[in-house]
Amino acid sequence: MASPPAAHNPTEVQMSQLVLPCHTNHRGELSTGQLLKWIDTAACLSAERHAGCPCVTASMDDIYFEHTISQPSASPAGQRDGRSALGVGQVVNIKAKVNRAFNSSMEVGIQVSYEDLCSGKHCSICKAYATFVAQGPLGSKVRLEPLIPQTEEEKIEYSIAAERRRMRLVHKDTLKDLLTSSPQETELETRDGSGAVPAERTRVESVELVLPPHANHQGNTFGGQIMAWMENVATIAASRLCHAHPTLRAIEMFHFRGPSQVGDRLVLKAIVNNAFKNSMEVGVCAEAYGQEMSVSRRHINSAFMTFVVLDQQGQPRTLPMVAPEPGDGERRYREASARKKIRLDRKYVVSCKQTEVPLSVPWDQSNKVYLSYNNVSALKMLVAKANWALAREKEKVRMYTLEEDKFLSFRIEISVCIPASRAFSLLSNLRRRHEWDSHYVSAELVQKVDDDDMIYHVVSQKLRNENKPQDFVILASRRKPCSKGDPYVVAFRSVTLPTHPARAEFTRGETLCSGFCIWPESQDTSKVAYYNQAMPGYLTYVTTNVAGLSSDICSTFEACEKFLLKNKEDLISRLQDF
Repeated sequence: MASPPAAHNPTEVQMSQLVLPCHTNHRGELSTGQLLKWIDTAACLSAERHAGCPCVTASMDDIYFEHTISQPSASPAGQRDGRSALGVGQVVNIKAKVNRAFNSSMEVGIQVSYEDLCSGKHCSICKAYATFVAQGPLGSKVRLEPLIPQTEEEKIEYSIAAERRRMRLVHKDTLKDLLTSSPQETELETRDGSGAVPAERTRVESVELVLPPHANHQGNTFGGQIMAWMENVATIAASRLCHAHPTLRAIEMFHFRGPSQVGDRLVLKAIVNNAFKNSMEVGVCAEAYGQEMSVSRRHINSAFMTFVVLDQQGQPRTLPMVAPEPGDGERRYREASARKKIRLDRKYVVSCKQTEVPLSVPWDQSNKVYLSYNNVSALKMLVAKANWALAREKEKVRMYTLEEDKFLSFRIEISVCIPASRAFSLLSNLRRRHEWDSHYVSAELVQKVDDDDMIYHVVSQKLRNENKPQDFVILASRRKPCSKGDPYVVAFRSVTLPTHPARAEFTRGETLCSGFCIWPESQDTSKVAYYNQAMPGYLTYVTTNVAGLSSDICSTFEACEKFLLKNKEDLISRLQDF
């Protein structure tokens, strides 16, 4: 009997575009600006399918081009370093669907790939996340219906969309904190900057008149068109530094601050903020004004783009240094360095494979947001997995397992007569875990990162065949529900702190992904679930419990239930989250 077809997401939009000569640059390859137009169009159509009304682009998240779409081609086959350049005659496939709807905004996930019609080859170009806002009459906001995810993939994207939203909101604070803690001297003061190119030489200013073909179906300037114009002036600025044709590698978040309409003049400004060894950052902004004699201009968009220049072998060339202008130029120079560090931290943290060693990622001020995001997202992804199997049941405690290629994960569930918020408060405090978990000896609060993230030094009992106890440095990230139906989340993962290196008297342990999810079942009852992706050192312990040869895990969570019931009316715990 055939399996039923997978549920179709009603917000999904698929677009396929044949690359024609009018879509290409001087090298016959697809223009990045044209690609941005197609991405924005597909994302907007998806958003409007869910909202049922007009939607406008609020932001477009960082776009990292996995495939070089602007790479020069020297051979008839359109290849230089073994990777084909995306050009005339090939097909761009774009898939967009709403991941999650909040009150009046929604996140749309976009996947872009290309298809070579002659060879049948498919290759990923990039992924992106866009935020759209639904608009009613006269620009009023519209309250959106919640989205109900159907597939495992959709449930994962739905769950971690709240984390991505949180990360967007604190991005400016992350940059500010990093600049405050960084030394004030510029790279020019620590290196020989005698050959540096004045940044002023790279400055570009261009004006565009918004005509009807540039407007969307609501009469506002099409967001994709603005992004394309911005990419154009940024490319010119980059070319003025390197005197070559640069390749766009990444785009920092486009943030739309306000609309513009047909008849507006858009002033587009770009300048190279900083040049590193093999890459440069170009800052670009768009301002609008209504009439030629208008004095005031409206800042409607800004973005930062990273370019490289490729040599004949397709490798990034070394770039000249940039000499910033005093004042704002020096500020932009330092901010570009900070953004580069944040991008590198985020790329490492988010792309870190579970099989890579070490598992403990170094924690510092610049990557705290992305470590927290990764910590909570990893747990939410584990929760959303589909193939959990009931392995054991002992009175109120149910134990489930999930077998994957290289990991055995387990989940423990109990229902407790305690409000979910109270269970969340008690279980997120690792300093009290020894009261119910006999494996814990102590947990010292090392650093309070913020109200939602804490770093603990944990000491546990000796493992079998070990002659000394284990210790861990653990980041505990907690989240309250973003909307109805979401659980309370407490996620744990190992991090590295220079103040707490491995010590001879302990065996340093690591936890990859573990934590609690707490769902309200009623006003006074909660379902408490603990998840753990078992590390190799614990596999024997876990499998012994799964097979019924030990009841240690079940006994531990029976003790957890007693701890929650005993302390649910504790006034101190009620008032103090940690």
